[in-house]
Amino acid sequence: MSQSDLLNQIRALPIWQGEITAEPLTGGITNVNYLVTDQGGKYVVRAGDDIPLHQVMRFNELAAGRAAHAAGLSPAVVHAEGDLTVLEFIESRTLSEADVRDPAMLPRVLELVKSCHRDVPNHLRGPALVFWVFHVIRDYAATLQEQGSLHAALLSGLVDTGNTLEQAAGPFDIVFGHNDLLCGNFLDDGQRLWLIDFDYAGFNSPLFDLGGLASNNALSQQQEQWLLESYFEAPVSDDLLHRYSAMKCASLLRETMWSMVSELTSEIDFDYAAYTASNLARFRAAFDDFQNT
Repeated sequence: MSQSDLLNQIRALPIWQGEITAEPLTGGITNVNYLVTDQGGKYVVRAGDDIPLHQVMRFNELAAGRAAHAAGLSPAVVHAEGDLTVLEFIESRTLSEADVRDPAMLPRVLELVKSCHRDVPNHLRGPALVFWVFHVIRDYAATLQEQGSLHAALLSGLVDTGNTLEQAAGPFDIVFGHNDLLCGNFLDDGQRLWLIDFDYAGFNSPLFDLGGLASNNALSQQQEQWLLESYFEAPVSDDLLHRYSAMKCASLLRETMWSMVSELTSEIDFDYAAYTASNLARFRAAFDDFQNT
């Protein structure tokens, strides 16, 4: 869809008070977002259809977003129509990786993640998805093979590694995970934090979110130890550390293969090839550490 067609769709939504202005919001690498202002205030409009290749289904994102708002974690869903979702706009700043690592910020971030896991299911309505990273890895490999990816020679080895990590990461507890804990999905309004963007939300092991939080934001080993002790409110056993390390590797592998698929399919102006290379290097380093422990 062209930008002009999308803007026409946004203007045609029946919720606006008077004339609107719409400005693109940069930074998203899955969806296209606009900041819309009308006489009543400011809103964020997310434009995105289902993306089965990435396991993204908009009914699920919408249900998770509404449940997260009811749990006090996320901005309100104001309106949803077709492939457009209108959200309450929060005057805030987006966290950076350095912000997440800050010793004063990390406990606040973890409390938000714990609340997602604990409280969102109490408000969730309708069908709910499971986000099983090891299935995602296998499915991405099949997609990349079918579409003639430049990374095809790596796929067999990556799938084998994913299967090895699946065995090492169990047994599994299940919570309702956000499953995309990049720094850009945390907002700070000066008084509290907000968690946004529930594209990949679904039931999952808590270790996936914890591993993703650590790997996406370059936490130190000491911070990872604190993260596990604080989340589980107990000393970290060797078994838990081994399972967590496996899931952290799986999170990095999934992010790498997500980017490989996006190289072929996304229309967003973003350097996915560089993102693939960066995440592949991080995955290989983490997997080497995992094998040596």
